[in-house]
Amino acid sequence: MTRHAATFTPTGLTRREKRDLQMQITHAQTNAAPARSSRRDRSLPEPAVPGPFGPGITQGGYWNLAKAWIPAHQATSQHIAGIYPFVADSGLGHRGPILGVDLNADALWHFSPWEAYVDATERGTFSTNILVLGAYRGGKSATVKTLVTRSIAFGHQVVVPSDPKGEWVTVAEAIPGGRVIRLGGGTGTRLNPLDRGPRRTGASDEQHEQMVKQRRIGTLIALIEMTLGGRLTAVEHAAILDALDRCITRSNDHPTLRGVYDELGHLAGDTTAAFRAAEGAIQPRFVLRRFVEGDLSGLFEDESTVEFDQDAPIVVTDTSELFARGDLAAQLTQVCSTAWIQAVISDRAARRTRYVVREEGWRDMTSLASLQMFQQWLKLSRHYGISNIVILHKMGDLDAVGDADSLERSLAYSIVGDIENKFIFRVNHQEQAALRARLNMPAPHVEMARQLRKGEFLAYVGQYSYLVDCFATSTPWEYALFATDDAVNPADRDDATLRVLDPDELDTLWPQPAAASDTAVDGWLQQEGARDLTEEQ
Repeated sequence: MTRHAATFTPTGLTRREKRDLQMQITHAQTNAAPARSSRRDRSLPEPAVPGPFGPGITQGGYWNLAKAWIPAHQATSQHIAGIYPFVADSGLGHRGPILGVDLNADALWHFSPWEAYVDATERGTFSTNILVLGAYRGGKSATVKTLVTRSIAFGHQVVVPSDPKGEWVTVAEAIPGGRVIRLGGGTGTRLNPLDRGPRRTGASDEQHEQMVKQRRIGTLIALIEMTLGGRLTAVEHAAILDALDRCITRSNDHPTLRGVYDELGHLAGDTTAAFRAAEGAIQPRFVLRRFVEGDLSGLFEDESTVEFDQDAPIVVTDTSELFARGDLAAQLTQVCSTAWIQAVISDRAARRTRYVVREEGWRDMTSLASLQMFQQWLKLSRHYGISNIVILHKMGDLDAVGDADSLERSLAYSIVGDIENKFIFRVNHQEQAALRARLNMPAPHVEMARQLRKGEFLAYVGQYSYLVDCFATSTPWEYALFATDDAVNPADRDDATLRVLDPDELDTLWPQPAAASDTAVDGWLQQEGARDLTEEQ
């Protein structure tokens, strides 16, 4: 082992004092040096051939200067697992579809939120919901599509309440029996968010009526609060409830947004109504006017023109035509389409398990009423046999929910943090503090998330974490179907394909001289239009 010594010379010394100090340092270093010993003192065998090179030069044998070489240890994976039991993890078992390769265990990684929920061991979870978080082009959408499409073979169904980019449409069309519901773009399709929905099997009349009423009230309040950007007053709440009850009675239990809008108009004109209901009906009526006569008309104000196919393996609501109308229109559209879907699939006794994919999940949490609806839906997901997949690009997406330190933003962060199953893809540098503070991720995991490649993600399932590569198991069919970057191709992409030219084509590419008749050497060298200066002299 190499020794290092550092000396400090005091200032203000004379040359003689410095020389004496240097002699003391040299003497101390000499005495501290270990005494030289022979090979016999160190219990080393004497070389068979004396000399530093041994028989290496003359006979081609070993050299005495060379160190002893010990071969590397070799063993099977079974023995290595016994020596190092914490190197390879056993994973989640083999139940459920294959989602990728566990890079730590070098084994296939199976995942199903329902199998993890019913698992009674320490690897089980208490929720079926999944949070998917990662930067752009991290492989989030392709991984989610891989999970849900492979789960169809296991009897699960897929529902996408709102497809803002239209990327799920191709998946639904490629799967036999898939259904696409298109909104906007002149299709004439309408969804009534106040639909009663099918009766839940085994529920009493009183229970069913209460669930339908709460869902309708929650949808109306969420739409109005989201548009107004604040909470409703007690008078406005009372006016909305009164208008909804009147619409239900007048329409024989077929309420619509148009009917509620008309009833609010009647309330606003009735100045003799008690509790100042006329004043409370003004603001909600202006909000619903947007659905009846404004930019969202023809979509949600009347009875539904389509039905939800409960037997379809995948149902996608294409809202890509509506998201170009603005951010608020996109949020209102997502709330309406989600409410219509939830009214249909919340039948526990149907014994169906469905993935509900929430693209741009933060749009479902833009007001206090929508947050409360979203939180209730997440809590009841196990009761309904549903796995909500909430997709976010970054934790900063939730900063659009309410003001700083507001109740809405705190509730949004709490909802996301309570989702037990998390898939963390590659994140940006700015997300480090948010991941540690909001999701309680360890610092080494956060640093690892910054270096993940496309398709790799950190999976948190219950109390365990895994490093998974999804694309390692993707087939060419899945690559082509799930690709979302096909519209962003560099114009100067190098083509590695070797192209062989035909000899006749080479003649057409060869440059031809300007004057073919002049074949002399002077004709090639002389510029066109040049004059002979010697003749002018």
